[in-house]
Amino acid sequence: MNSQNYALLDLSSKVEYALLALLELASHHGKKLPLTMSEITAKQPIPERYLEQILTNLRRAGVVQSQRGSKGGFVLVREPWQITILEIVTLVEGERKEKDTSDSPTLEKTLVYEVWEQANAASIEVLGSYTLQNLCDERETRAQQSPMYYI
Repeated sequence: MNSQNYALLDLSSKVEYALLALLELASHHGKKLPLTMSEITAKQPIPERYLEQILTNLRRAGVVQSQRGSKGGFVLVREPWQITILEIVTLVEGERKEKDTSDSPTLEKTLVYEVWEQANAASIEVLGSYTLQNLCDERETRAQQSPMYYI
């Protein structure tokens, strides 16, 4: 089995859309100008009905703030380097419940659960170590490495 084609963690559409929207907000954070949903969807392939739900949830969670009026839109409440990918995944997906392993524990079940716990701990460590700022910086680096040519 090729490990490149197998995903242990599933990236849900909700998490993907939330991260894409937040990446746009993070890249405009220094300008102090709010972005509208239309401006976000113009740059990222996010269905507007999902984006509205996601931004509402992120506003309730205190990650983004909405501003009304002709110059309204959404802005990040905190600095991009203060918001981890793990925080966003947890906000969007909710806390994961641990599976009850008390029913007839066998040696084999115990071994399987121990491996899964290690994988889970590793994913938490990785997602907790990346911030929106890291994604912005990496996007900038990659954009400079592969410039677009216009004819």
